[in-house]
Amino acid sequence: MAKKESVTDMSVEQKLKNLYQLQTILSEIDRIKILRGELPLEVQDLEDEIEGLTHRIGKYTEEVEGLTTEIEMKRGKIKDAEEMIERYKAQLNDVRNNREYDMLSKEIEFQSLEVELQNKKINEAQRTIDEDQEEISKVRTLLEERRTDLNVKKSELDEIVTETKAEEEKLREKAKQVEQTIEPRLLLAFKRIRKSQTENGQRNGLGIVYVQRDACGGCFNKIPPQRQLDIRMRKKIIVCEYCGRIMIDPELAGVKIEKPAEEKPKRRSRRIVKKEGE
Repeated sequence: MAKKESVTDMSVEQKLKNLYQLQTILSEIDRIKILRGELPLEVQDLEDEIEGLTHRIGKYTEEVEGLTTEIEMKRGKIKDAEEMIERYKAQLNDVRNNREYDMLSKEIEFQSLEVELQNKKINEAQRTIDEDQEEISKVRTLLEERRTDLNVKKSELDEIVTETKAEEEKLREKAKQVEQTIEPRLLLAFKRIRKSQTENGQRNGLGIVYVQRDACGGCFNKIPPQRQLDIRMRKKIIVCEYCGRIMIDPELAGVKIEKPAEEKPKRRSRRIVKKEGE
C-alpha cells in the first residue's frame, strides 16, 4: 500500500523522468524488433506460398492421373470398335440382300467414326497432360527456389533472435521494474498512446517526446510559447494537442538541444555615384 502511495505522491518532474526512462527502454526493444525487420512476415509468406505451390502440384498430378485413366478407357473403346469393324466386315461376305449390306456398312461407318472420335479425345487429353506436366516442372522449380529462400530467411531470423534474445529479455525485465515506479493511470495513458500509433501505421512507438525547435518531437507541430513554458515548469502533465503524446522538457530528458546560430545582419553596401566632371 505504501508503494502505491509513494508512486502517486511523486512530483510531476519525477513522474516524467521515470516515464521517459521507460520510453528509452521500450525504444531499445523496438529497435531489436526493427532489426528483425520483416523477416517473420517474410518467413510466413514463404511458408504460405510453398503450401500453395505444393497444393497446385497436387492438383496438376491428380488431373494427369485422371486423364491417363481416361485415355486407357478410350483406348479400350477403340479396341472394341475395331473388333466390331472386323466382325462386320467379315459378315459382309455373307449378306443375302442390299438391306443387310447397307446396315452392316452403316455399322462399320459408325464404329469407324467412334474410333476417330476416341482418338481425337485421346489427343486432346494427351495435350492437356503434356501442358500439366510442363506446369508441374515449372512449379517444382519455383518450389525448390522458395524452399531455398525459406531456409535462408529462417536461418537469418534464428541468428538474429539468438543474438538479441538475451538483450531483449533483460530490457523487458528492466521495463517491468521501471513500470512499478510509474502511476498506473499515467502508465495506462502512455501505453494507449503507443498502441494507437501502431494502429495508425506509425512505428516509432513514442509515447513521450521532448520539444524540438519549438515543436512536438513526435508530430513536429509548433507548440505555443506559453505551452512551452508550462512544459519547462514541470508542474503538470502536458500532452500535445495535435498527436496526444506526453511532453517533456529536453533538459529533464537529458537531451542537449543545440540552438541554431544567429545570423549576423548583412552590411548594406553603399553605392557611390560619381558626379559629372570627377
